[in-house]
Amino acid sequence: GAVKVYPLPHMPVVKDLVPDMTHFYAQHASIRPWIRTQSSPPPDSERLQSKEERAKLDGLYECILCACCSTSCPSYWWNGDRYLGPAILLQAYRWIIDSRDEATGERLDELEDPFRLYRCHTIMNCTKTCPKGLNPALAIAEIKKLMVARRSI
Repeated sequence: GAVKVYPLPHMPVVKDLVPDMTHFYAQHASIRPWIRTQSSPPPDSERLQSKEERAKLDGLYECILCACCSTSCPSYWWNGDRYLGPAILLQAYRWIIDSRDEATGERLDELEDPFRLYRCHTIMNCTKTCPKGLNPALAIAEIKKLMVARRSI
């Protein structure tokens, strides 16, 4: 049969199948997706990770920012201006748990907002549609657990 190809849903179309990803990429930039540190790396060395610490990032760094998960999420459809969406929150979690990063508390503070994080209702469309087989819903749940854990200290 015939194959029908459509642009990403719930994103403005620039032309043909090309979506306007400007807002999506601005949301990605808002989480500052790089290692944030105050300390200097060891002289003549880089910030190293153990194999175990590195393994914690499996299933997170593979995200290609295609936005399939975010555009399949009803919460992102309705609140895309403020809710970061599954792709960006998966990326946020990747940096939150990176053992080389020294800004975990600051990163969690930036997500502590009724809309940025808490619009996820665990519908799981994101996990079903990810072409890389990643689990953004799990990453979001892990961020929420970190939020609860730090409140109970």
